[in-house]
Amino acid sequence: MRFAATVALALFFLSIEAVLTRELGLEVTRLDITVVLVVFLGLRATTLEGGFAAFAIGYLLDVFSGRPTGLYPFLAVLTFLLARAVSAFVDARARALFAVVCGGAAVGNGVLAAFFSWLTSRSGSSATFTSLTGLPLQTALCVLAAALLWPLLRKLDPAYERPQAGMLR
Repeated sequence: MRFAATVALALFFLSIEAVLTRELGLEVTRLDITVVLVVFLGLRATTLEGGFAAFAIGYLLDVFSGRPTGLYPFLAVLTFLLARAVSAFVDARARALFAVVCGGAAVGNGVLAAFFSWLTSRSGSSATFTSLTGLPLQTALCVLAAALLWPLLRKLDPAYERPQAGMLR
């Protein structure tokens, strides 16, 4: 259920992101909602389910972005695995901490995307510089999206909620 729900949310938010970035003139940056969904999967989903969902979300982003083929599925699965590793040390059940983790993942994702784009393109230096100049805005938009999407994402996985006082039997 979580797999289908997160992939459907990714498709919905990628469609909205494509329209918003075009209408607002944000050609240098994106909202990076897919990073929020992949980090959520890394913190909450099982390895198999989350890995498949991260790959599917990365593939959808690959289709929507037009960047080199295979870049975003690779980065989504890598982000998922790193979020799984971070989940052993960080308990991101609060909105603010989840947003901070998503911001860090957005920075790492943006830097790696620029690096791999530079490696694979013929005129990589100008495209890489352009994508890195939009990284601070992209990270800020990702943190904002993570904070706004937190209640919706919590409804996808209510099993990890903290027990209320008095319910400890």
